[in-house]
Amino acid sequence: MRILSFILLVALMSGCALNQTTVFEQLGGHSKVNEIVENFVIEIERDPVILAYFEGANIDRFVTKLSEQICQRTGGPCEYTGDTMEQVHAGMNITEADFNRTVDLLINAMNRADVPHTLQNQVLNALAPTRKEMLYL
Repeated sequence: MRILSFILLVALMSGCALNQTTVFEQLGGHSKVNEIVENFVIEIERDPVILAYFEGANIDRFVTKLSEQICQRTGGPCEYTGDTMEQVHAGMNITEADFNRTVDLLINAMNRADVPHTLQNQVLNALAPTRKEMLYL
């Protein structure tokens, strides 16, 4: 009887896991990711310190690749096809202060897109591993 109960419990737990949605799905999919990225570009344009890092950048490519990256890292169906973070940020010498300032701009972008704070935290957590790939290169 205990074995049957254990098997039933495992089956129920497995079923619950299948019903969980990804952060990408909780966001609302591609349309919300695109809205966040477009808002982020506007935030960058308004910040002269961070905007300087984008001098000469192909903004359309930035929008496409950041959308792919957010989609993939939050569990969406996308594959990131851009360069590595090290390649993209090489020679920029991004400081921690400017990195944190950019995170604040992303938070502003998510606020403008009406993303709940708990979900914002999950997005930031999904992107956090890239931090070390961007600083002081």
